Amino acid sequence: MIPWSVAAQPTARPDSVSPPVVRPWLVRPATIRVAVPVLLVAMGYASRNENFLDEVKEHVRHETRENFPSFHTSLDDYSRSAPLVATYGLFALGIKGERGIVPFTACFGLAHALNTGLVSNLKHLSATRRPDSPTDFSSFPSAHTADAFLTATLLHEQFGRGRPWLSVAGYGVATATGAMRMLNDRHWLTDVVAGASIGFLSAETVWRLYPVLARHLPGHLGQKLLLLPTYAPGGTVGAVLVLR
Repeated sequence: MIPWSVAAQPTARPDSVSPPVVRPWLVRPATIRVAVPVLLVAMGYASRNENFLDEVKEHVRHETRENFPSFHTSLDDYSRSAPLVATYGLFALGIKGERGIVPFTACFGLAHALNTGLVSNLKHLSATRRPDSPTDFSSFPSAHTADAFLTATLLHEQFGRGRPWLSVAGYGVATATGAMRMLNDRHWLTDVVAGASIGFLSAETVWRLYPVLARHLPGHLGQKLLLLPTYAPGGTVGAVLVLR
């Protein structure tokens, strides 16, 4: 007789690791990043009519002119591009960022084109009178503020991870640009808020989508294309496409 025995196998315990928590789409960070700026732009557009928002912007303008009656500066023509200049300065110093100079420049060129298109079309559609001129109907939204927040957002995405002071500085300059537009009596509060939202959205949209777009470029074309930023007196920013 051959002895035999059956060893009891231990019962496997269920995995104690909890399944990942899936957030409802309404509270996801990406949704909030899009929804809040879109809502602010919509509110600014609605302020063209006589309503509560219109009263708020009129009140802010009245208080601003009462407290700073003789304020005037042209610094806002240059501060709109300061975060972009800082970004290329960091590239020149050899600071490592999220992307190389070529993809970053491509992101800037695409975001700038999107931003400019949105701002110019909204100016045409809204035909909002500037606070300092009864004949100028190009107030909404603020292009200066949109440019400033676009470049500040790109600075944040490129170098702000792990360097929060750079992000604070960039957005601080962008906020100051918007404030100066109101202090110069060139824009209403709603123009500035909408411009900031559009600039942020333009930069974020292109920054998130660029990796997908780059993968669809034929061959090594993405490595041969270079978008160079251009700058002209008066704060005008543009881009030149170069095939290397």
